[in-house]
Amino acid sequence: MGELRGASGTRVTAIASLTPLEELDADPFLVDSRSQHAMCARWAAERGYVVTRQLLVSGLRPDHCILWDDVRPGRDVFVAPSRRVLESALASVEEFTEECARRGVRVETVGRAEPVYDAQMKARVHRRLSLPTAGYDGR
Repeated sequence: MGELRGASGTRVTAIASLTPLEELDADPFLVDSRSQHAMCARWAAERGYVVTRQLLVSGLRPDHCILWDDVRPGRDVFVAPSRRVLESALASVEEFTEECARRGVRVETVGRAEPVYDAQMKARVHRRLSLPTAGYDGR
């Protein structure tokens, strides 16, 4: 099977925040990694790009090898839903953006409003994250 990429050859790494389920009431979007990744996928598709990697991280060092594995300068892009997500996902957004600049890799944020979570949406996120081994897929 060939490598996934958009017509432009640009590959996108979507960064989402790994936030504990206990934070669901206080900050549902940071807990809802599925919505974070979906927001990044829509951003990529609108530009003719393909998300080839989805990272789910918390406080990751900007030089961690998982970020940079097989990243191509000038051709790959990191995207996160917002600066707020990057601040949760990475130990230092400033150091990460500096490292991206040094390596010739773009970092973008989607820049759209986060969804507003009602009780039903929170319940779906809770079920999906608390029952993964029971075969529940979140639908």
